[in-house]
Amino acid sequence: MAESPFIIDVTRENYQQVMEASFKVPVLMDFWAGWCQPCLVLMPILAKLAEEYQGKFLLAKLNTEDEQEMAAQFGIRGIPNVKLFRDGQPVDEFTGALPEQAIRQFLDAHVAHESDAELAQAREQLAAGNAAGAIVLLDKALEANPDNPRALLVLAEAQAAAGDVVAAEATLDSLPVDEQANPEVVNLRNHLFFEVQVAEAPDAAELEARLAADPDDAEALFQLALHKVVAKNYVAAMDLLLQLMQKDRSYADDAGRLGLLKVFELLGDDPRVGEYRRRMATLLH
Repeated sequence: MAESPFIIDVTRENYQQVMEASFKVPVLMDFWAGWCQPCLVLMPILAKLAEEYQGKFLLAKLNTEDEQEMAAQFGIRGIPNVKLFRDGQPVDEFTGALPEQAIRQFLDAHVAHESDAELAQAREQLAAGNAAGAIVLLDKALEANPDNPRALLVLAEAQAAAGDVVAAEATLDSLPVDEQANPEVVNLRNHLFFEVQVAEAPDAAELEARLAADPDDAEALFQLALHKVVAKNYVAAMDLLLQLMQKDRSYADDAGRLGLLKVFELLGDDPRVGEYRRRMATLLH
């Protein structure tokens, strides 16, 4: 293989230089050996992509037979193993001889794109409350890079913020299968679950009036909880859902418990989740 400025063989002597390079561009380190047939299948695919991407990442090849100590330090037990480094740290990896398209998707989640400037501006517009402006920028970004999962995710967020829940769900559905388990995607889907139901519910003031007249109104309890989630008042939402569990477990097939589980997913590692899980468990027994 001809020498390339985008491909380097890693040795103990130049390892530090390779890690320094990861502060400028992602470094894709391929752990391989000459006896490993899948490694030999994978290597030309990686080399082809390194040339095609023209310096958007550096392909670093580490022969595990020649550099056994380094391979052991990285915990390599099976090859081919490919790790992606940014700022001197491994941030992602895959094992096995993946097909070219799968490797492209892996790389595109990390390398710089022509659309990154529009994406950054779109995030700023969305944070400022200008969902429509963000969508215009994201459409432009996706023209340049249609499969950019980061741009698609932010587009779905902007569509949801603009009130177009159907479009947001369709955008999330267009993400690759391996992106569907991304916590940000799961979180947004859960938000959309509540947005859809709030759109069909009376306004919060009407629901509060109904509960003042009848504190056991299960539908009003549930629908007001939906409003609280959409407003990101999660404590109030969880309190209402617990009340619903306490008053009527049969309402909408145990909607109180199921709603709480959705809120728990939204909150992730939030310490309040543990408290409300315990309170929910008390009502289940």
